[in-house]
Amino acid sequence: MKNLKIVLVSLLVLGSISFATAQRKVVKVYPKHGTIVTKVHKPKIVVHNKVNFRFADGVWYKPQGKRFVVCAAPVGIQLRSLPRGRKVVKLKNGRKLYKYKGVWYKKQGRGYVVVNV
Repeated sequence: MKNLKIVLVSLLVLGSISFATAQRKVVKVYPKHGTIVTKVHKPKIVVHNKVNFRFADGVWYKPQGKRFVVCAAPVGIQLRSLPRGRKVVKLKNGRKLYKYKGVWYKKQGRGYVVVNV
């Protein structure tokens, strides 16, 4: 009987610890295309067709006056590196593409280029 109480108390403690850990999960919500923001947090500035796009946390922004509009990634724009969390996708023809937040990239030289898939 004493062993049963110890087992039950142990399970209760472990269950409460796992429940408390599960409550700390952070869910990020990314803005929809067309959303206007006044500031972009820690962006990389990437020039494409004479436009200074901002890229932060997988989201692309296009300048609009003093504000920025969330936009689709411009096809052909080049980045030096991709964010953590990208997925590597191997195609049937042996080519590797990279996907992050719905945007497809291919390796080109020392960087990555946005492509249509």
